[in-house]
This record gives sequence, structure tokens and C-alpha cells, in this order.
Amino acid sequence: MSDFSSSGSDEDLDPELEILDELGGTLSKWTNYIHGWQDRWIVLKGNTLSYYRSADEKEYGCRGSICLSKAVITPHEFDECRFDISVNDSIWYLRAEHPLLRQQWIDTVELHKAESGYGSESSLRRHGSLLSLTSAASGLSTTSASSFKKGYSLQEKLAEMETFRDILCRQVDTLQKYFDNCADIDSKDDLHRDKASDDEEDFPTSRPNGDYLLNNNNSSKEKLFSVDSLKGSLGIDFKGEAITFKATTAGILSTLSHCIDILVKREESWQRRLDKEIERRRRAEDAYKAALTELKKKPHYGGPDYEEGPNSLINEEEFFDAVEAALDKHDQIEEQSQAERSWASRQISLPPDTYSSVSTQKYLTKPRSHTSSLSSVDLISASDDVHRFSAQVEEMVQSHMTYSLQDVGGDANWELVVEEGDMKVYRREVEENGIVLDPLKATHAVKGVTGHEVCHYFWDTAFRNDWETTVESFQVVETLSDKAVIIHQTHKRVWPASQRDVLYVSVIRKILSTNENDPDTWLVCNFSVDHDSYPPSARCIRAKINVAMICQTLISPPEGDKEITRDNILCKITYVANVNPGGWAPASVLRAIAKREYPKFLKRFTSYVQEKSSGDAILF
Repeated sequence: MSDFSSSGSDEDLDPELEILDELGGTLSKWTNYIHGWQDRWIVLKGNTLSYYRSADEKEYGCRGSICLSKAVITPHEFDECRFDISVNDSIWYLRAEHPLLRQQWIDTVELHKAESGYGSESSLRRHGSLLSLTSAASGLSTTSASSFKKGYSLQEKLAEMETFRDILCRQVDTLQKYFDNCADIDSKDDLHRDKASDDEEDFPTSRPNGDYLLNNNNSSKEKLFSVDSLKGSLGIDFKGEAITFKATTAGILSTLSHCIDILVKREESWQRRLDKEIERRRRAEDAYKAALTELKKKPHYGGPDYEEGPNSLINEEEFFDAVEAALDKHDQIEEQSQAERSWASRQISLPPDTYSSVSTQKYLTKPRSHTSSLSSVDLISASDDVHRFSAQVEEMVQSHMTYSLQDVGGDANWELVVEEGDMKVYRREVEENGIVLDPLKATHAVKGVTGHEVCHYFWDTAFRNDWETTVESFQVVETLSDKAVIIHQTHKRVWPASQRDVLYVSVIRKILSTNENDPDTWLVCNFSVDHDSYPPSARCIRAKINVAMICQTLISPPEGDKEITRDNILCKITYVANVNPGGWAPASVLRAIAKREYPKFLKRFTSYVQEKSSGDAILF
């Protein structure tokens, strides 16, 4: 994924949306596998998210933008500071400085997305279906119209009914006028009969206009109207209109019956179409869910979640470049952190004269016994340290004392890969099922510290974070004894390699020399075990280790009766490591990492021990 990306178009923007205030802040954005995470100035305005290299470069235009209308915001499952924003194939990987800030960004982005109107009821009302609106106006959708081209046409029958409706309306108006006129004439005739009732005889009388009067049984006269007279006065043929009205209503009933027949005949076809559409939609939803699940299992190429594997799209050269870039960045961060610690220690340190006098006093008053101002560690033997892993511990200790201290010459096949002053690093090339298991062995000599001090700082978890820069987190799972613990340790991920964790027993032991001319040996042994409380997780690949730090203290006696100082002691260190990294990574990369990192680790750790022990009494 390149550093420049964009998504969305002007068509995604709703011109009626309210323009929200512009918000901006700094987030880390994943750029690519060479440069990794980079700080970028992120701007949120309306429903658009843009980013710039920095706040000062806003005037030069954004490096990329993404429309939030259809974006999916996903907090990372394991990283509490990270969240991803995706639109189709475009994905932004973002990290905040702390989880609270991440949540604030997510809430703000979701709020702007909601304000854009997508996904709400108001949005559905405002952006109605054009097809449904057209169908409502015409009474027939495009699909329905095409389906009636065969056989009967429902549209034609509906047009016929519209014509019949117009005819009926006119006929009803005509008949209504006729009935109204009949009512008016009848009303006038009643008034005329009332006036002439006294003068007329009770028999029919002819009048000049052709109308007739009849005497009823009550001697009242009623007027009879001829059909021709009404037809002439209203200008309609009442009988003809009645016949036409009857025919029109019969036509409507026939057309309605015809429409019902068409609907019944088409109902089965519509049901089959509906069933097919429902099934097609179900299959599409299942395919979408499966694709989404598969996408989560196979992280986006070039993204920070991309995992190592034998079918990796990254070749060995790219893999090596990415690892080198990540390690260089870690080194820069560590150098900066070390400089800050050194500056802070100088700020709070005592004046030089006072510090010198205090240190001298410590040397002068130091007793010649195996006591320590750093720890209450006692000299122990195997019988003093009993727990359920005691047998394995003794086996490991015996193995390291027998084989790890052997000379690297002869048939051991050790290859010298690094030599820097007193430090030498050897390696044997060993692979198992394609996984590099190269045993490493390093020898070093450090002045001014004892073997007990080196092993003490290597074993005691209270000092782990001070010198170990590759560990992301660790936890003491179980304390087996005063000198043995079980530790779960998660290492920082070096992209594109997967993250690793280890679960191991860590034991510190003093081995007394059987020859009075040979020095005693201090040893720290770390080897992998299983524990029910910490099974392997999907987040990390569980590595297997067998590591030993073996130290012996050599003393150069001072002249006369002078006190032994740190100038008179030298620690001889043998460090061996057998690591099965698990998973998959190119062999060349693993060997390059080992060749680069082990010497740096030894120098960093021994420098820490020298600095930590310089002002204290000697711990033999």
C-alpha cells in the first residue's frame, strides 16, 4: 500500500449536507513495508477524511482523502491504539498515541459519518428509490411491463377502465341533470294543482298543448307529462342514456374480471420470480460474509497485518528489506531513549567529588564475603530448589555445563560469524522442516563485573525492561521457588514477520567448582515449557527456546594487601541460544537477523551491567 491513496468521488457527497467544522490532529499512518508507520496530519471535514505530511504542508494540498459516506471503521482486535478505515479496496491503517485518543477519533469519525445522512431514516426518505417513484406514477414498473407483452396486457385493460370511468362520469352528470329537472317540474305542477283543485271536474280534460289532467279518487287533478315534452326541454334521450350507462357498467365489470384473471395467471410467475430473487439475495449475502471472513484471515497485502507464510507474496529480498527497515527504526528509537535516560541520569546525579568519595568509601568498607547490596540471593544447590520442573532443570543445567562450555574447534562445526574485540559469535547451520534452528554461541569478556552480577541482572525480572528492547510485554506466570519462575514473554513484531511469544522456565544457579584452581560458575537457564493458563493464541506464533547465560569470574589479585576493586575482576561469558522460531520466514532473513542482533544484544546487556554495578559493592 503506497503512501498516497484516495477513495470516493464527488458523486458520493450530498450537496444538501451541512458543512461541519474542520478538525485535525496527528496520527500514525501505515505507509508501506519499507517505511512502516509515519506520523501524518489527519483532517476531518464534513464527511471527508484527508491527510497531509504535516500541518505546515496543508497549503500544498492533501496526500490522500477518503469519503466517510460508505466507510467502515474497525478498531483493531489486539492493538488498543489502532483503528482501520476502509472503503472498498482502499484501507487506511491508523494509530493514536493511546487508547483514549483512539476512541475519541472513532467517535468523531462515526459522528461525521452519521451527519452525512447515510444509513439513517431521513436518508432513506430523502434518497428514495427512483424506480419505485416511477412505478407509482405510471402504475407499472419496467419489469412488470415487459412481463405482460405476451398474452393479455394489463396496461391496455387499465387504459380501458380509465376510458370507462370518463364515460361514466359524463353519464352520471347527464342523468343527474335530468333528475334535477324532473324534480323542478314536479314541484311546479304540485303548486298548480293546489290552485285548480276547486274548479276542475273529476274527469279527464284535454288542453291545447296536448297534456292531460286526470281526476283521482280524491277528486284531485294530477298532470301527466309526455316523454316528448321532457326530451325536448332537457335535450337528452333518457332511455338511450340508461341503456348506455348499463352497458358501460357492464364493460367495467367485465374489464375488472379480465384484470383479475390476468393477476391470477401471473401470480404464480411472480411468486417464482420472488423466490428466485430471495434465493439470489441469500447466496449473495452468504458469499459476502464468506469473502469478508476470508479477507480477515488473509490480511491486506502491504498492510501492517500481513502475515508471513510459505505462499507469501513478498519475495525474500523484499522480506529482508522490510525487516531491515523495521530493525533500523527500532535501533533509532532505542538510541533516542538511551540518550534521554543518560541525560536524565546526569541531571539527578551527585556532584563529581561527592560521587567519587562515596564510591571509594564503598570499596574500602566492602567485606570479603559472598554478600550483596543488590540481592539476597544465597548460594544454592540442586537439593535446595525443588519443584515439579526440577528434573528438567537438572538435565538442562548438566547439558549446558557439559556441552556449552566445550571448545568451538574440532568436529563441532561452529562457524565464526562476528568478531568484535573480546566478543565472538559462532553459528551452526541447522534446518528442520524448512525452519532455521541455527544454534548460536557467543563468548565475551567484560571487565569490572562478576559472573554473579551478570546472571543476577539477566535473571531478575525487575530489570528486564531496562536492557531488553525486543520485548513488548512479559509476565511472571508462576513462581516455582526463590530461584525458578515461569515467564510468558511477547516480543515486538518486526513486520512482515509474525509476532512471537515464548513461555519458559527461568532458573538461576551457582555451580561450585570441583577444582580449587577453577572459578565457580553462575548460570541462568531458560527453556520452553507448557502451562495450562497460557496456551498458544492466534495472535502470536509460539517460539521454543533453550538459552543459557554461563559466567565465570576471574580475579587478578592486587599487589600487597590492597583491596580488590573492579579493576581486578573480569567476567568470562558464554552465551548459547537454541531457538525454534516456529511459523515461516526465509532462512536468509533469520540468519541475517541473528548475525546482526546477537552481538548488539550482548554489548547492550553487558554495558548495562557495567553501568548498573559501577557504584555498588562487588557481588561475587
